[in-house]
Amino acid sequence: MQVTNILSWITYLPAAAAAILLLFPRESLRAMKWFAFTSSVIVFLLALYPVYHMDPGMPGMQFEESAPWIRAGGYAVSHHLGVDGISLFLVALTAFLTPLALLASWNSISKALRPFLICMLLLETGMVGVFCALDLVLFYVFWEVMLIPMYFLIGIWGGERRVYAAVKFILYTMVGSLLMLVAIIYLCLANGGTTFDLQTIHQNLASGALQLTHREEMWLFLAFLLAFAIKVPMFPLHTWLPDAHVEAPTAGSVILAGVLLKMGTYGILRFCLPLFPTASLTAAPYLIVLGLIGIVYGALVAMVQPDLKKLVAYSSVSHMGLIIVGIFAFTIQGLQGATMQMLNHGLSTGALFLLVGMIYDRRHTRMIADFGGLAHGSPALAAFFMIVTLSSIGLPGLNGFVGEVLILAGTFLRNRAYAAIAATGMILGAVYMLWMYQRVFLGAAAAPANREMGDISRREKCVLIPVVVMMVWMGVYPAPFLRRMEASLHAVQQRVHDARGPEGGYHVRNVVGQPGTQGAGR
Repeated sequence: MQVTNILSWITYLPAAAAAILLLFPRESLRAMKWFAFTSSVIVFLLALYPVYHMDPGMPGMQFEESAPWIRAGGYAVSHHLGVDGISLFLVALTAFLTPLALLASWNSISKALRPFLICMLLLETGMVGVFCALDLVLFYVFWEVMLIPMYFLIGIWGGERRVYAAVKFILYTMVGSLLMLVAIIYLCLANGGTTFDLQTIHQNLASGALQLTHREEMWLFLAFLLAFAIKVPMFPLHTWLPDAHVEAPTAGSVILAGVLLKMGTYGILRFCLPLFPTASLTAAPYLIVLGLIGIVYGALVAMVQPDLKKLVAYSSVSHMGLIIVGIFAFTIQGLQGATMQMLNHGLSTGALFLLVGMIYDRRHTRMIADFGGLAHGSPALAAFFMIVTLSSIGLPGLNGFVGEVLILAGTFLRNRAYAAIAATGMILGAVYMLWMYQRVFLGAAAAPANREMGDISRREKCVLIPVVVMMVWMGVYPAPFLRRMEASLHAVQQRVHDARGPEGGYHVRNVVGQPGTQGAGR
């Protein structure tokens, strides 16, 4: 049976559920929890439909739906949605993590429960909308809408410095977003000022109907890149992330690490590379260097963190730097590895924050020095933590290995030195993650409460088991994921390679808009 407007159902059902929550009596807290959780599970089941029915050999958008939205003064903004191999699994990842985050917060959120559930559901709508939007204005709207519930999640239900972290998060993100809006408007005007449709602008750029000078393309590329680099976050724009992670509640940290960071790398793949390929080629060496710095810097800083949440936060800086390197290697192995690693990082780091939250709920501390010997009284918790830790460091047989080995292989084809430096991130990752595990779970207990903490509950097992199953599946049999994303990534790679000139150079437009050749591909 063909489901029509499936993407609209996936996108707006959480928002509709958030509106219905307003009708619940104030005292029906348990009913609110079950309603929000059930709604998010239904969204996940709906998200499986495009995954199952997608045509793996089709590089373009699928399940498209479009309707007029704004028509004024010759401008046309449409409600245009669609997914391809790049965005398909990111939508599924969002729908997968949201009910798990809600279930993990079942007992830990008691203050202002209804607003918390509404924020989580609205956040899901914003995130799914970002991955599905094919109109630049619609994309920008979802990009901004997503910030509001995350701001409140950090600012209301966060830790002691929650207001500082929330304001820092919103200011960083909005600075980049406003410059991206200027670039969107400029791109539309350069295209004739009639449409903001991403596919139309892309086709006009590829065919030459829309021509940009090299200078114009570089400025537009940088405007988009700044918004996405802040979200990644790419070194040195990462300083908001540790504060946001540490102060956010467990559900906020899971969504922030699992999905929000991927919006930055997704934006680079969806907008920067296809729309501005010559600028991407020009900037690639510098961005790879920043990615390599992020890999090593994030790992070294994570190694000395006394706080579990901060350690996991800085590990994200390292892992996301590896994704940046894979993207700008411009090889199909690197692109596939980067896209796969977005999903892997969402699962492994999201699960780490879930586990840290479970420990915090019991001990009310995140300081590594306060632990030790947790495995004696909480063997199941220790076992789950070990599996997730091994996934994070890329153990063969688990999901992290597939993405990392593809990124390193693709980077090796571009530059062996880059690959060698990137590989140090895997070594350092094993050092700080395993050392953290040893100090928290093994050895003698630092306090009697560590032995009496209690093991994970049935509800918490229901949260963790699906994540572990996905880790093993993606590590043992990644073919269904790689096959569905390959055609779309080939199209992105071809767009960049078409910008190259003879013998590895690349074509650019000169200042009067005529074709010219400048630079050399790397």
